[in-house]
Amino acid sequence: MLYNATELSVGDVADVLTHGLSLDLSTALYVMAVPLLVMMGTIFAGNNRIIRSILTVYYAVVALLIALAAVADTCLYEFWLFKLDASCLQYLETPTEAMASVSTGYLIVRALALVVAVVILFAIYRCIALNMTKSRHRIMELIICLACIPLMVIGIRGGLGESTTNIGQVYFSERQFLNHSAVNPVFSFMASFEKTATNNVTYHFMDDDECQRIVRKLYNTESRGCDTLLTTNQPNIIIILLESCGGTFTDIGGHGDVTPNLNKLSSEGIYFANCYGNTWRTDRGTVCTWSGYPSFPTMSVMKMPSKSRSLPNLARTLHEERDYETHYLYGGDINFTNMRSYLIGGGFSELTWMSDYSREEQQTSKWGVRDDITFETLLNLTKQMKEPFLIGYSTLSSHAPWDVPVKQFDDEVLNAFYYLDQCVGHFIEDLRKSDKWESTLVVLLPDHGIPYKGIDETQPLKNHIPMIWVGGAVKEPRRIEQVCNQTDLAATLLGQMGINHSDYTFSRDVLSETYQEPFAINTYDDGFSMYDSTSFVNYDFISNRVVASQGNNNERLIQRAKAILQAASTDLNGR
Repeated sequence: MLYNATELSVGDVADVLTHGLSLDLSTALYVMAVPLLVMMGTIFAGNNRIIRSILTVYYAVVALLIALAAVADTCLYEFWLFKLDASCLQYLETPTEAMASVSTGYLIVRALALVVAVVILFAIYRCIALNMTKSRHRIMELIICLACIPLMVIGIRGGLGESTTNIGQVYFSERQFLNHSAVNPVFSFMASFEKTATNNVTYHFMDDDECQRIVRKLYNTESRGCDTLLTTNQPNIIIILLESCGGTFTDIGGHGDVTPNLNKLSSEGIYFANCYGNTWRTDRGTVCTWSGYPSFPTMSVMKMPSKSRSLPNLARTLHEERDYETHYLYGGDINFTNMRSYLIGGGFSELTWMSDYSREEQQTSKWGVRDDITFETLLNLTKQMKEPFLIGYSTLSSHAPWDVPVKQFDDEVLNAFYYLDQCVGHFIEDLRKSDKWESTLVVLLPDHGIPYKGIDETQPLKNHIPMIWVGGAVKEPRRIEQVCNQTDLAATLLGQMGINHSDYTFSRDVLSETYQEPFAINTYDDGFSMYDSTSFVNYDFISNRVVASQGNNNERLIQRAKAILQAASTDLNGR
């Protein structure tokens, strides 16, 4: 709490400790289970050293695990804004990428904190183990131990009622930070394995017929009576996923000085002014963009090859329907979060990534090759590829630790987005001078938004992202006001090209007259946000309640969001 809180009172700390005590007790009883069993097994042993030796090893392991959970939870929260869970293990498959968000100094300080915590915890446990003595009344000792077993089970379970101990029971405040602070990180981590054991979750909130009735009304895969915004139905296409560049850092959030080029391009091209990101991570946002497929609160579809390779993908569709040449560019490790499998399975025939650059270029950023270098590669690809072509490109420099080669703002976060904006501006100007400009459409779209100075999931701005179409293939400037999602890019683009998009069942053509129910949904760890033109609601699954809301359509938005998650999880599980 001291590490992550911006505002904190003594009362807040007392409330957190009081409300969180039940999970702390349950966790403590889990830890005590092994010592109890060891004691029972050695009551009639003649040597206390056996007990001390076994428990010393056990306590060393426990001290390490508890300290690791506490330190990891504290440090990861500032990036993720949710409690430690099993999802962090997925990123350990590629540790270099997982550690790229922080500096070496940052890791050293946290490692020292871990060591200190382990030493303190182990010293306490060791003291307990060394001072354990044998009672002369062994039968009585056995009876007491046996009596403790049901008490421990009841304590771990949280009582004798039907409801068992769960994370939601400690939620007490309108401030999610205080609720999260009350959750024991060890309990949170262990509990998360239950929901990720099969790698996918099934949501069921209502009768299946009712769910389908709602979803059919919300999603229509037919384009009809569309405005024609492009000069050709077969442009060269470049889709640039702008790392973390939510509307917080543009004119949307009052930071026009940070992204002057994006703001200028929004008035020169087609600007989807009320677009919202579907998710909070790059792997999820990438699937949402290219496959028009929803994001889920607790799982990444990209990390599920059996599903991700079967999804529709703009690359495959354009290659099969119009013989587009396809290429994907990323300056980082393309094996991170199963990205390579998804892109190749989705129809990208060529990949350019970190390993294709020199060692010196690979070290220009903690995440890999710096954006100005990869933007230059992007420009060269437009000159080399056979037309019509589709290029996908994910930037990476606008990400913690925000190491960029410019110094425009004292705030390192704003400075990183300014650098990204400058890279975008230079690329567009260079492309404008080339002979490919007139036949090219460039789509600029953030993969997701990020929390920043109090802007979190409880505020609509967190997931409000700019989507901008520019290039010589754009007929004239337009401002599209309808609320939409990044998943709607696929159907909207294919609709403009006159290509059937019936496979994209969760993507909508925003420009079609069939688009009658404008809304947007965003999912994050164990929750969702839902938007329409008049209302906003943020809902938490752990406590099963509304955390924040605006407008009068909350109940309808919640029902729609639950229907979408139910239908999407049914599709994910092949039912």
